Amino acid sequence: MLTQNKTLGPALYRYDDLQIDDMISTAPRTITTRDIDDFAALTGDYFAIHMDREAARAKGFPDRVAHGLLILSLIDGLKNQAEAKLDAIASLGWNWQFSKPVFAGDIIQGVLRVAEKRETKQDNKGIITFEGLVWNQHEICVQSGTNTLMVSR
Repeated sequence: MLTQNKTLGPALYRYDDLQIDDMISTAPRTITTRDIDDFAALTGDYFAIHMDREAARAKGFPDRVAHGLLILSLIDGLKNQAEAKLDAIASLGWNWQFSKPVFAGDIIQGVLRVAEKRETKQDNKGIITFEGLVWNQHEICVQSGTNTLMVSR
């Protein structure tokens, strides 16, 4: 897991407040079968390994697998609920990998590190790229990647 020595405390952070290697930690979140079912209903993604234990077992998983995009969506929500708030304007994109499966009962938590900063032509906006890691309760990285945000200056 990333070291937590530069974890940001409770405050609203703008572009100029952030330094390379600053980190935001999310609260933990337990994944439930209802989360999986609700995400399937919302998105229409009823792929068998998400919905049926036997189908998941037939593919080598011990149980139903949470949608990768469900976990990414929850981490983005947890980031926005963290005590360290970003004065963000918009998300500019994600480059994200789903490394390990997540199951109902797993507890996920994210850590986002400021990896890159760049100014824009507009004095009131900057671009921050975060490297993110999502850990489960066994300290196994289940997802990782980058998120680029436009942030107020």
